[in-house]
Amino acid sequence: MEDFEEGKAKFLELVNGIDGAVEVVIPTTPSNSQFLISLTKGPNRKFLTVHEDDILDLPSEDDILAKTTTLVREAIAEL
Repeated sequence: MEDFEEGKAKFLELVNGIDGAVEVVIPTTPSNSQFLISLTKGPNRKFLTVHEDDILDLPSEDDILAKTTTLVREAIAEL
């Protein structure tokens, strides 16, 4: 569970680095090994599906971080 907390913290740090006004809701447990993460800015909301392994590996794997950063940037741009 510690890996999940580290990954969650890294994800939140990533989102705040892109746009601090975006609110993030990450479920405590995955569904079918996927997290359905909510990004909200004002009245707009976007959902991202992120694999459980990607959240767990986010703090330590640069390629996962790069992939997730791109995904988050695109989602925030749509808000």
